[in-house]
Amino acid sequence: MCGRFVLFTSGRDLLEEIGNLPGAGTVAAPDGTPPKRYNIAPTQQVPLVRFGEDGARLDAARWGLLPSWKKDDKGPALFNARGETVAQKPSFRSAFRARRGLMVLDGYYEWKQEGEGKQPFYVAPDTGLLFAAALWDTGCERLSTTMVTTDAAEQMRWLHHRLPLFLEPGEVEQWVHGTPEEALELVHPSRVAGRLQAREAAAEVGNVRNDYAELMSAN
Repeated sequence: MCGRFVLFTSGRDLLEEIGNLPGAGTVAAPDGTPPKRYNIAPTQQVPLVRFGEDGARLDAARWGLLPSWKKDDKGPALFNARGETVAQKPSFRSAFRARRGLMVLDGYYEWKQEGEGKQPFYVAPDTGLLFAAALWDTGCERLSTTMVTTDAAEQMRWLHHRLPLFLEPGEVEQWVHGTPEEALELVHPSRVAGRLQAREAAAEVGNVRNDYAELMSAN
């Protein structure tokens, strides 16, 4: 699963990275690009990439899906959606059919049980950004999103049995424009996992009020 992540690529660099994706073209960002963040948590605002006929658009969205039938934001934040059941679960199936997008990360945090405590790790690719398969909706008259997860690839199972569904650039169009059946073909342990590297992170990342670059390393 993924419950905290990092995005420090911003401004023109962020728009260029998104624009390099197949079908993205010139990326519209009506509200600008987000500031650098090092400890993004559920229910906070995150950048959501959506694709239309005219290319890609970057908007701020609540991390925690609010399905169209929701009347308020009470209850657990739906910040992860299991890819294996996303087409059937009432909270996700409508968004999965027609509202698929991307969440953008530089890296994310995962906790591993060690003895009586848990050690946080910072996980990031050897180069470039991570593009996670996402769903979006507009319940409660708010744009919101959730990150799709799968079983972890073998290389990352030592850390956690689940992993965000990170997409290769060549898989993006199939995810955002394909039929539900075509999108489901991508729900498997991510091939991107082979490029992920993990290192111990600072214990202070456990407090969502902490948001600074030093969280990404225990040293």
